[in-house]
Amino acid sequence: MIKREATVERYLVQKVCAAGGMAIKLNPLGMAGLPDRLILMPGARIILAELKRPGEKPRKIQEAFHNRLRKLGFRVEVVDSNEQIRNILEDVKA
Repeated sequence: MIKREATVERYLVQKVCAAGGMAIKLNPLGMAGLPDRLILMPGARIILAELKRPGEKPRKIQEAFHNRLRKLGFRVEVVDSNEQIRNILEDVKA
């Protein structure tokens, strides 16, 4: 059975909240390519997350927007698995 993007997103929100953070859904009106979630973690740590089904890659417009955000110094993650979510949150705690 192929995991849906919504399943990955629910897991992300659950784990972020359990770790004391917030996972805010971003509304991309007028901003094509904007990541799906703004993750705010204790210690003022910010991650922008683009959620995908396992193995799915970002579209070109998303990649371009992510690169713009990275050039501004933001951390942008393309997330497609529960393991990746756990690794990101473990890294943020360190």
